Amino acid sequence: MTRRLLAPLVLGAASALALAGCAGASPSADTTATADGKVAVVASTDVYGSIAEAIGGDFVDVTSIITSPTQDPHEYEASAQDQLTLKNAGLVIENGAGYDSFMDGLIQASGTTAPVITAVDYNHDYPGAESHSDGASPAPSESGDGHDHADGDGHDHIEGFNEHVWYDPHTIEDLTEAIAGELGKLSPDHVADFTANADAFTQQIAGLEDSLGQIKAKDAGAKIFVTEPVPLYLTTAAGLDNATPNEFSESVEEGQDVPPATLLESLQLLDSGQIKVMIVNPQTGGAEVTKVQDEAKSKNIPVIEFTETLPEGQTYISWMQSNITALSDALAA
Repeated sequence: MTRRLLAPLVLGAASALALAGCAGASPSADTTATADGKVAVVASTDVYGSIAEAIGGDFVDVTSIITSPTQDPHEYEASAQDQLTLKNAGLVIENGAGYDSFMDGLIQASGTTAPVITAVDYNHDYPGAESHSDGASPAPSESGDGHDHADGDGHDHIEGFNEHVWYDPHTIEDLTEAIAGELGKLSPDHVADFTANADAFTQQIAGLEDSLGQIKAKDAGAKIFVTEPVPLYLTTAAGLDNATPNEFSESVEEGQDVPPATLLESLQLLDSGQIKVMIVNPQTGGAEVTKVQDEAKSKNIPVIEFTETLPEGQTYISWMQSNITALSDALAA
């Protein structure tokens, strides 16, 4: 079984001490913009990097810490170069809820004073989301104002909460507005550009929601099996019913062995003829995942893959649309 444990953050003690003195400093021009005047945006993964690029356009320089489909954010080991990247950031975007916990250590060790936008704060299922359920957006945290990312600031993993919020169109709509607003503060001359880009991006998200609505109109209530909860926001929006035994997907997500009784239950479910589609995450796996995947294929149940990071050559919108198309095609098979 692939173990999904956060690797230790290895940073030089001398480097950490040297940067600690900057922790309380106020943002300055050289930490909010690159040499050509663009806002330096640092995202934990290329998912959020792609979104930032769409909104910031020609006026941002985006660096994503994780860019490879083979890298698992749960296991990512940050480097000294990552620390330097965070130190020079003008805006930081992370997922939160324990998904990209390496960012907490980087933010603290780097001494960055950049505002931090945390995506889970814009999800209405996340604890505390009621504070902006009226449409107001939570203010980005300032890493230099005493905000502690590593010691229980509400961004740690919460049992039962699905942290893969980039698969939720509503979350991304609200996140888009927040990113545009913060970029406007950092680069006031380009507020109109950021607003226009955000409006265009939101319209594209609406297109994704229309595609999901088409699936819901045809296949509402269809049962699916997911090896872990990565795609559930998207499948729920499509009106599909997740029939996976909770202990199966939770065990896979936590990198634990699936209990034998749960594995048997899952295999019997696949044999029952109720499941229309299986969705797997190719970035994690194990013997039990292979077993249920093989069983699905033997029963002619379509098996599709939803990843956690951008496939090569894709943007956020094209990636989500390809996922939705794959889901629609599988249901029609």
